[in-house]
Amino acid sequence: MTNKQNIEKQKEIQEEMLEEEVEKEIEELPLPVEKKKEKSKDEKIGIAYIHSTKSNTIVHVTDLAGNTISRVSGGMVTKHSRLKSNPTIAMFVAKKVAERAKDLGFTSLYVRIKGKTHFGYGPGAHAAVKSLGKEGFNIISILDTTKLPRGGPKQKGGRRGRRV
Repeated sequence: MTNKQNIEKQKEIQEEMLEEEVEKEIEELPLPVEKKKEKSKDEKIGIAYIHSTKSNTIVHVTDLAGNTISRVSGGMVTKHSRLKSNPTIAMFVAKKVAERAKDLGFTSLYVRIKGKTHFGYGPGAHAAVKSLGKEGFNIISILDTTKLPRGGPKQKGGRRGRRV
């Protein structure tokens, strides 16, 4: 019986030692620190409205509240009326707007492109968007806000149509 008692005591001692070791390991383990993604407070977001027709390109940058930051058109960059809608002039227009917006600390832009009719926007729209991206702005989204006719005006000829 003494042999059985010794074995039981040894088992109890081993269990206690294991419990103590586990408790020490638990105490020594550092708790995982949750990393929080902090939004940088200096990040300013604006909205760039690009109105591009077959005869001109206008780029208008506002803040999220709608206050105007800068507005430049093709006629302000070139003296030739025929070049106002040119993609090269649209690049210069976007660069001028970008300089002013960067001076005020804007880093990201939502871009809204608008054309004159449902046939699409003018040749300067794509060049202006590319130029804004090359100037270092983070373009969040590009949205086409061209108005589309739904039904349109009443056709000539009355209810039964034109009789030939």
